[in-house]
Amino acid sequence: MELNLNVGLYQSTNLYMTRELRQAISLLQYSSIELIHFIKEQALENPLIDLGADRNEMDYRFEGRNSTNSNVTALDYIRNKPIGLTEHLCQQLRFMNIEKQQYKRLYYMICHLSQDGYLPIQREELARELKVKEDTIETDIALLQSLEPTGIGASGLEECLLLQLKARRRRFPLAEMIVEHYLPMFAERKWRELAKELAVTAAEIQDVYDVIQDLDPKPGSHFHEEATTYIVPDVTVEITNGEFIVMMNDDILPQITVNNHYRKLLTSKEKTEVTEYVKRKFEQVQWVMKSIQQRQETILLVTRALVEKQRSFFTDGSLEPLTLKEIADEVGVHESTVSRVTTNKYVQTPKGVFELKSFFVSKVNRDTSSDKVKQHIKAIVEGEDKTKPLSDQSIVRLLSESFNITISRRAIAKYRDELNIPASSKRKRYE
Repeated sequence: MELNLNVGLYQSTNLYMTRELRQAISLLQYSSIELIHFIKEQALENPLIDLGADRNEMDYRFEGRNSTNSNVTALDYIRNKPIGLTEHLCQQLRFMNIEKQQYKRLYYMICHLSQDGYLPIQREELARELKVKEDTIETDIALLQSLEPTGIGASGLEECLLLQLKARRRRFPLAEMIVEHYLPMFAERKWRELAKELAVTAAEIQDVYDVIQDLDPKPGSHFHEEATTYIVPDVTVEITNGEFIVMMNDDILPQITVNNHYRKLLTSKEKTEVTEYVKRKFEQVQWVMKSIQQRQETILLVTRALVEKQRSFFTDGSLEPLTLKEIADEVGVHESTVSRVTTNKYVQTPKGVFELKSFFVSKVNRDTSSDKVKQHIKAIVEGEDKTKPLSDQSIVRLLSESFNITISRRAIAKYRDELNIPASSKRKRYE
């Protein structure tokens, strides 16, 4: 048996990302709040890091304790925690003269309400689970539905809207009839057919639509507690004498300093486990400070480039077509870096707070941005005859004739959806 071995040398190049590089990239993606949490976590892990108070904490102490307003007391800084739907309903039950067993049944139903405030369990099932007659359940549900917000405890959308209509001071029989018996047909806007069937005018159907628009299809959703998302601007843009001044909000970050006790060990010439440990931790401190500095500098450069490219936004509110690549070429970094730097980063401007990524808009024509097209669409729809609303194809024609903008009907529909403008059939009004 003959054995053939092919032995050779091969040279290849592989890119390995070190832990430090991966974390540096992560820092670019962090929002200000996330970066503050990261710095505090590093301080817990690294004994060499001492943190100074950030500006937010300093301002809170100043406002709370040293305010010059003599009318301000400590009680003014207590924030009421919003209560949930269950607690809100139970508070109302406590003021009612009801038996203990009925309270327990109602509490059971309240705990099974959906986030929207509906009671998804059938009457028969409730009677079986609570071991009472269905008549008793009907009485309990009627009491539940008498609580605020109106519409709570309904079995579905029709009943929810009907409860709200019946609670109105001025009853609207036509609206109640449509909601109870013709809601699917009404929702499909088959108004002329519905008007003919009910022997009313299209204008009266329009009145029903206006009334239903004021009702709340999800009465329990306002009590759904969600995690609060805080926005802290990373950058501030000010305009002074026509000049744009871009500044980093470095004061929001805790100041990182090296603990004096460990600093002395860094100069020690002895090689012990303690001194080696301190040196490793000191290198980590240096890396953290350098990475944060690079992050801030990159955000500042990108923001300056964005402000320069979108100067028109600060004068007339319009955005010019702009891509990630243009800013990347301007600043001298990769597109992915610009993407990371502008995501979840916010800028405080004289016009308000905006995410940096919102300054990028796609091109429709060579010199027209999607933002400008949306402004034109909004203005056209606002000025249309509501009894004869414009179709998407008509808007395409008007954009071409009035603004020399060539765009497809599908793009109009897309921008319309983004502007929360319904289709022409749903914008139609009847006199």
